[in-house]
Amino acid sequence: MKKLLYITVNSKPEDISSSKTVARRLVNKILEVHPSIVLEELDLYKEHVPQLKSCYFSSRSCIVDQEVCSKLTNEEQEEIGQIIKLCDQFKAADLYVLAAPMWSLSFPAPLLEYIHCIVLADKTIEFIENKPHGLLDDKKRTFIYVQSSGANIPWVIRPILNKGLNYVQEIMKFLGISKFEELLVDGTGTTEIERQEAIEKATAKIDALVEQIEL
Repeated sequence: MKKLLYITVNSKPEDISSSKTVARRLVNKILEVHPSIVLEELDLYKEHVPQLKSCYFSSRSCIVDQEVCSKLTNEEQEEIGQIIKLCDQFKAADLYVLAAPMWSLSFPAPLLEYIHCIVLADKTIEFIENKPHGLLDDKKRTFIYVQSSGANIPWVIRPILNKGLNYVQEIMKFLGISKFEELLVDGTGTTEIERQEAIEKATAKIDALVEQIEL
């Protein structure tokens, strides 16, 4: 059974978040076209995302073994359990939709902490001759990044300014997810009229985007 993991990283309610509004429409369309897919939702402002400590790891991105873990405090053991839970959830998915606003040319901080949790040795990466390699090329996976921004960003300078989107794309490629799509909600502006126009413009791209999804 295929799984869709819908990740949000915006503390605003959905009805006033441009990225979450468009992403929800995208998710609904995916479920309409692929009714058998199982939806899981992860709100990074509600789900606890641990900050990584050195005592959780035996080496780069490698969680300590059971014996070492048992000697840590109960709180630290729970944090390790949460890291593994988040990573396992991510690895189990076939399709990902991530909704995030552009903040300071990047994205809100909880997303980076989440990414740190899902890059784990023997789960999403492995080391061969001391070099990391992604393990998520074991099946077809598609990652869709839905990003809202206040300004209309010209395509010529988009690679320079879209640092958050570029980073997420590179991380997913590194993990082995080769199919990466973007759905940009540009030009949300300063008024509700501008925001709604940007939302509708992005929404118009959803059907074509869903047609490209391979499951």
